[in-house]
Amino acid sequence: MPTLKTKIKEYREKALIKQNELAELVGVRRETIVHLENGKYNPSLKLAMDIAKVFGTTVEELFEFED
Repeated sequence: MPTLKTKIKEYREKALIKQNELAELVGVRRETIVHLENGKYNPSLKLAMDIAKVFGTTVEELFEFED
């Protein structure tokens, strides 16, 4: 089964944004960002789009499925 890989941490660190700041920007708890970065949570399409918007990139750039 493919797993969802994310570049959220990479983008967040480049932008000097803390997990709690990103969480606030997209309307979720910090724990949600932690789980996303650790690959333990698959975001809704809306959340994925909101996060991509914060970083000025696409959902496809931030998330990818890996076999």
